[in-house]
Amino acid sequence: MRIAVDAMGGDYAPGAIVEGAVQAARELDCRIALVGRREVIQGELARLGAANLAIDIIHAAEVVEMDESPSLAFRKKKESSIMVGVERLKTGEVDAFVSAGNTGAVMATSLLKLRTIPGISRAPIAVMLPTSKGWSVLLDAGANVDCKPQNLLEFGIMGSIYASFILDNPNPVVAMLSIGEEEGKGNEVLREASALLKRSSINFTGNIEAKEVYRGNADVIVCDGFVGNVSLKVSESLAEMMEKALRDVFSTNWRSKLAYLLVRPYFADFKKRVDHSEYGGAPLLGINGTVIISHGSSKAKSIKNAIIQAQRFTQMDIITKIRAGMEKNAEVCAGAKEPPAAKAAE
Repeated sequence: MRIAVDAMGGDYAPGAIVEGAVQAARELDCRIALVGRREVIQGELARLGAANLAIDIIHAAEVVEMDESPSLAFRKKKESSIMVGVERLKTGEVDAFVSAGNTGAVMATSLLKLRTIPGISRAPIAVMLPTSKGWSVLLDAGANVDCKPQNLLEFGIMGSIYASFILDNPNPVVAMLSIGEEEGKGNEVLREASALLKRSSINFTGNIEAKEVYRGNADVIVCDGFVGNVSLKVSESLAEMMEKALRDVFSTNWRSKLAYLLVRPYFADFKKRVDHSEYGGAPLLGINGTVIISHGSSKAKSIKNAIIQAQRFTQMDIITKIRAGMEKNAEVCAGAKEPPAAKAAE
């Protein structure tokens, strides 16, 4: 297996990206291809003493900046590390692509170059959330801010398939994130999507409120990208605030510092559960290729874990399983795409 990594993407590129790739190369049985400016990557590899590892360099002369327009980058930067990496994935020269770079550019390039799996109209980002019972999958985390009912139906089907393998749960519970648990809560899009999900083959149980997200009562949480991204960012800021508050409490005086020594192992476990770097990245589901999108602030540990995730996603052959799942639900998906006049006439 060969995994391409965007060496030029992210707030801490290229140093942290190359370091994460080196860490992964020392742990995994696969080749890693660092995509970016050759001389820069060579310098980082030399600094890390990584000359004998299973790491290749794929030269890409251009870099997409983090604040750059995705559409302009796609049209004008044909030799960017994102474009070159996705192109190599499309031709089969690599089996997966990992990037902490400009998220919009990664998504746009992946969709335009790789296309979606038949039956899928939108590709969501699926993130892992820690819960009181383990982990849940939330999608979409920001790829599609405006969704139709059919999109949410597709998200639910894909999320169920992904969760069944990544969580080792053959029948994951799928729920819709809404403003109330009762049937009929939410806007028209959510109500129609809920009706469609009930007709599908997945284990859809209805709505959950935001207060239920971290209780672990749903294995898959479906929402549009606007709601999902806001939820994710609020969760990240809350975790950061709690960490800082705990540090302040334990540094007040010698008694609190002594108490910290006693609870330090539990504090470390808490930090590990809420740290996005522990999981590394999130797959862009529904496209014809394994693309893992990492946080823009990813450091070496996060990149290493994203590469591990890319390897696991590919080995599980999630894309083939999503194709099969969409075929199984072809009838309800086709009905969701009918124009309103056709539905009213039934």
